[in-house]
Amino acid sequence: MKAIILEKFGGIENLQYTEIEKPIVTANEVLVKVKAIGVNPVDVKVRTRQAPLAEDLANYDPLILGWDISGEVVATGTDVAAFEIGDEVFGIVNFVGHGKAYAEYVAAPAAHLALKPANISHTEAAASTLAALTAWQAFHSYGKLRKGDRVLIHAAAGGVGHFAVQIAKHIGAQVIATSSAANKDFVKSLGADEVIDYRNVRFEEVVQDLDFVLEAVGGANFQKSVQVLKPFGTIVALPSGHTSADEFSAQEKQLHACYFMSVYSSGGDMQYIASLLQQGVLKPHISHVFEFEDMAKAHQQVESGHTVGKVVVQL
Repeated sequence: MKAIILEKFGGIENLQYTEIEKPIVTANEVLVKVKAIGVNPVDVKVRTRQAPLAEDLANYDPLILGWDISGEVVATGTDVAAFEIGDEVFGIVNFVGHGKAYAEYVAAPAAHLALKPANISHTEAAASTLAALTAWQAFHSYGKLRKGDRVLIHAAAGGVGHFAVQIAKHIGAQVIATSSAANKDFVKSLGADEVIDYRNVRFEEVVQDLDFVLEAVGGANFQKSVQVLKPFGTIVALPSGHTSADEFSAQEKQLHACYFMSVYSSGGDMQYIASLLQQGVLKPHISHVFEFEDMAKAHQQVESGHTVGKVVVQL
């Protein structure tokens, strides 16, 4: 089968196209013929050895990047009852671990997948995996966003951010978002009640007494976000690094804080995402679609840091 292996950590030239044996499923896995792959910042950070996960994957040979897939079940393990051959499924596979999604076929734990809604394409489904699940788990597992809460969502035009705005509005929160002025209308169209142009306005000077912040920028942005929360409010930070000073600032204000949330594979959570997609409550925005042979270009787009919504590779 076709696959892309990472020959060594570093630049995009280390993404090598090859032919390898089709995987054999274990009792609890299904074999998925992949139709589309979501590409995320973590893919780039592992490739360049900037993510802690890279150290866990360093000894795999071959190392195949990627976790987000959508496709068709073509074989099932002996203990799999939830899926049948011919089912269309999607999910984030083996995160955090060796997902091996950059391939024509992926052996995936059945417990990590959900049925793809019939009203969306495989491309849309692959876009609605890691990023959508991160937003949902931030609000549901790592923190508890409730109806009526005032929430600030940073980087709201990005992969996680654009899902977070939609999910927060569905929950019934009042959504304040940060983005560039160029993306203001897009973020408003997602449901944000207020959009702050982060390049020209200091958000910490115009909002206060918030219940929840989803922090996706890192650096000084964490402590600025702490300033705008109520005592006992919640801040959930996506993996971006934090300092002891960050921890002290959150503790001093008696915040419920998660400094380093890590999304995890969950078929149950994917089923919830599937239900939102089925209802039309959640809609992925896909800014770029690349062919499998252009995976390097997909990485370059994600690495630019200026992607609105998601990048997907199709097979």
